[in-house]
Amino acid sequence: MIATSARLLRLVSLLSSRPTWSNAELARQLDVTERTVRRDIDRLRELGYGVESIPGPGGGYRFGAGNRMPPLNLDDDEVFAVAVALREAAHGAALGADPAALSALLKLRQILPARMAKRLAALDATVEHTPRCEPPQASADVLLLLASVCRASERTTLTYRDMHGTTTVRSVDPYRLVHTGVHWYFVARDVDREAWRTFRVDRVVDVASTGEVVGLPDAPDAAQLVSDTITRTGYPFFARVRLPLSYDDARRLVAPIVATHEADGPDATVITIGGSDPDQLAGYLLSLRTPLEILSPEPVREALVARLDAMYRGNQASRPRSEERE
Repeated sequence: MIATSARLLRLVSLLSSRPTWSNAELARQLDVTERTVRRDIDRLRELGYGVESIPGPGGGYRFGAGNRMPPLNLDDDEVFAVAVALREAAHGAALGADPAALSALLKLRQILPARMAKRLAALDATVEHTPRCEPPQASADVLLLLASVCRASERTTLTYRDMHGTTTVRSVDPYRLVHTGVHWYFVARDVDREAWRTFRVDRVVDVASTGEVVGLPDAPDAAQLVSDTITRTGYPFFARVRLPLSYDDARRLVAPIVATHEADGPDATVITIGGSDPDQLAGYLLSLRTPLEILSPEPVREALVARLDAMYRGNQASRPRSEERE
């Protein structure tokens, strides 16, 4: 039930994010079949959401003009799921030190029935977090501003500070926000450079809409663009590695946000993966715990062999003498 409810919330969010969606687009975004999308649309209509169908070969949906969003009714399990998600966000998993998640959680707790408050109190009393080194996080205010200009398709003046601390002002046509699980990225078309770019949201200094509505006829796959940018330009050092795994198995072992994948026959895949230096890459490859072949460059192969040799010598030196005599 929670999974279905979460999908319905996601569907409402998608329908609210832009004027129209095709059935196929919604199915891809939700990772379900088009038949499931149609069933979920029917559920939303039963709940009072004014979802209109768009005629045509592909078909599609949109929120009807003037429809007021009805209040959201959640059962106990759904409330608990929302509260736990807000608790994790307030702890720093999504928005860092931004107080928005904590504020929302406190407001939710004030209206919870006693039975639910008791369950959350038990969670607070028994759950602990290990120390974590959190990367810089985006603020809720900036995320909301960027989401707003993406939805309105309004040309925007973006003040951005890059990884070297250099601040520039860009004229961009907003498209999408992408979350990798670590960082938020803003995908937009750079007007002056006439090219698609990705921007780390935690490095965005200021967002100012010009009010000019623009079209994006050549819009890319935003998530894929972010993945390609990270894996090809986000690191100072790269390696090509052959894994004895099918394409799908390799993507499950090494996520697409970490590396690019290229099928090498039915039972092997070549990945291109980045790292800070050869030794760091060698350490990551060893952590995969699978046979592999480093195709290039030579420094990564040497670093991997050196690590394996050091492990072998260390274990040989620590063997009990009784074992050596055997």
